[in-house]
Amino acid sequence: MSTTTLLVRKDHLATTRLSETADAPLADGQVRVRVDSFALTANNITYAAFGDAMDYWRFFPAGEDGWGIVPVWGFGTVAQSLHPGVAVGERLYGYWPMASGAVLTPTRLSPAAFSDGAPHRAALHAIYNQYLRCAADPFHTADSEDLQALLRPLFTTSWLIDDFLADNGFFGASTLLLSSASSKTAYGTAFQLAQRQGVQVVGLTSPANVAFCESLGVYSRVLTYDQLDQVAADTPCVYVDFAGNAQLRRAIHTRFAQLKFSSSIGGTHVAHLGGAKDLPGPRATLFFAPAQAKKRQADWGAGALQQRLVQAWQAFIARVGQPPAPWLAVQPHHGAQAVQAAYAEVLVGRGDPRAGHLLSLSMP
Repeated sequence: MSTTTLLVRKDHLATTRLSETADAPLADGQVRVRVDSFALTANNITYAAFGDAMDYWRFFPAGEDGWGIVPVWGFGTVAQSLHPGVAVGERLYGYWPMASGAVLTPTRLSPAAFSDGAPHRAALHAIYNQYLRCAADPFHTADSEDLQALLRPLFTTSWLIDDFLADNGFFGASTLLLSSASSKTAYGTAFQLAQRQGVQVVGLTSPANVAFCESLGVYSRVLTYDQLDQVAADTPCVYVDFAGNAQLRRAIHTRFAQLKFSSSIGGTHVAHLGGAKDLPGPRATLFFAPAQAKKRQADWGAGALQQRLVQAWQAFIARVGQPPAPWLAVQPHHGAQAVQAAYAEVLVGRGDPRAGHLLSLSMP
């Protein structure tokens, strides 16, 4: 047997190649998982763009200098097991390489989950090392797996952004500016913020995506990037940056004298990524979702945090899939060449915002 993997040049994300490697025998305590399906969104491009700074390349080392494997979220099935606590055929949700399979070393097993105990992952954040056992996962339903793969990690981040902002009293601002407003993490955040009292949520997007953003009904206003002058310069505001566009960040920091907080979430505008040094106003701060999750787990307990997330998730996917105008249409891509092409499309960020790319490199 062999594993097919999409490799990406770390210093030039548009350069990719496919690798086929023979599977090595498992060691005692390991399991081999067939990666059945995974989502590809702007979130994964952010993993690649910040791969060195945030250690994303370290989860699944390519073993070749200059090349990396982009992590993805999705579902897998245990195909071979040398671990007594994990059965062949068990279904798992978690963080995978962009590949047809993965080898895990299960540790810290519970009925709900286990962690990958591979030595190279020991120093990496625990939330990315955890694999959820679908049979005991309160989020999981078989008919919503596609939406889970596409939206669950993004919505968890969205929920935590909303919670972080509310936890900090919106830093004294009444207006929230969200860039890349058509992105899934942005509109998930707007969905949560729309349920808050006393804040106006302004979505910033390209002209091509204005109609889509307005159709969602979660933004108080939708403006194009060159319409910042339609928001008064003395407005107390918070900037939530999903685009990572350095020029836009500077324009916002320069225009708004009462910018109370600037949070960097991702980098959907890969071609325009840049630093945040020497900006007027507050320092642009990178939001790290696991830190807020850890805080709330300490505040409320793990069970209460999960209960709140599950309730919010169920409300969100009910709206996402609501006829006659669902927010998301799943687009499947099977096979190595199709996956490579889908990656190239998502990288340039010119796809239909309603499209949800669901990929598979494994054999049916």
